[in-house]
Amino acid sequence: MEYVVIGADGVFDAGLRADLLDTWIAATDAGGSVGFTAPAPVPLVAETLDLALERLAGGKDLLGVLHNGERYVGMGLLVGKDGELSKHWRTVLRVMVHPKYQGGGAGRLLMNGLRQSAIDLGLEHLQLTIRDGNGLEKFYEPLGYRVVGTHPRAVRVAPDDYRDEIMLVTDLKT
Repeated sequence: MEYVVIGADGVFDAGLRADLLDTWIAATDAGGSVGFTAPAPVPLVAETLDLALERLAGGKDLLGVLHNGERYVGMGLLVGKDGELSKHWRTVLRVMVHPKYQGGGAGRLLMNGLRQSAIDLGLEHLQLTIRDGNGLEKFYEPLGYRVVGTHPRAVRVAPDDYRDEIMLVTDLKT
């Protein structure tokens, strides 16, 4: 398994898009917290992926992917904000590994790759949010992330099921 950064010209690769869409749908359907709930609303997932790829093509964000030698099986974005005051950090977004490839260190490889990409960009820290109730803190904390805040009931996964959104950060400069 290899971590690769996709450049702005690479986002037009139909195979990349197909693999990432398949991964996103599979991760959603397996219960992953990647922006949607199961069953994956395929047209909305595709639209969201296309919007992310448009931002990448414009050079606004960075896409890190995992490739297993045959296909892309994981992805994560480093998303920037507009403005001078936040150029020193990025949000880590849409982190996912296809369920067939989870459990063998692929997620750690992806996160370490995104961290190195951020360091290479000269960033000082990264931020990400997670949906509570899935125990994801246990994955991110050993990678250097710490909880810095909670937004109560920020995520509604069903009409009567609200979850807190938990914000984590990691420092890149020591």
